[in-house]
Amino acid sequence: MSAESASAILNNQVDLLDFIDWTSIECLNQNPRHLSENAIKQGYREDEALVLESDADEQLLLYIPFTTVVKIHSVVIKGPQEEGPKTVKLYTNKEHMGFSNVSDYPPSDTLVLSEENLKGKPVVLKYVKFQNVRSLTIFIEDNQSDGDVTKVQKISLIGRTVETTDMKGLKKIEDGH
Repeated sequence: MSAESASAILNNQVDLLDFIDWTSIECLNQNPRHLSENAIKQGYREDEALVLESDADEQLLLYIPFTTVVKIHSVVIKGPQEEGPKTVKLYTNKEHMGFSNVSDYPPSDTLVLSEENLKGKPVVLKYVKFQNVRSLTIFIEDNQSDGDVTKVQKISLIGRTVETTDMKGLKKIEDGH
């Protein structure tokens, strides 16, 4: 584990893997032999031979819903030096996005991944834009070499759950004036 991810986890941040709604994940343009689970699921994403791979061109559109509301602090997106993602746009709480309408929405954040990021260095997000996240859409626009195939070895989302207030447990405070 890198020093950055260790310090993120120490600041009440965790890998949000346990809060992903696995039955509702969608990935457009994935190669049927190299699925999104290879980059996201525990055990799979640690095996560098297993990758998420694009199919018809270099772009991928990945929808990740959560089982609870989360705050996302940072992301780790690992990939090979040549075929790894380069420009990555993140969208919060946008359902049913496709390649035809992804440009209709402003991204919550746009990342340009460096060689260090592709080796596992976390990218800290604009935290204020990732406060009440029910789903995250990841649009991988291109790759490092502008080739036709993009490969992703690992996607890790670091953050925490949002503590909700139990409104029934609150008591009304009477104004004594």
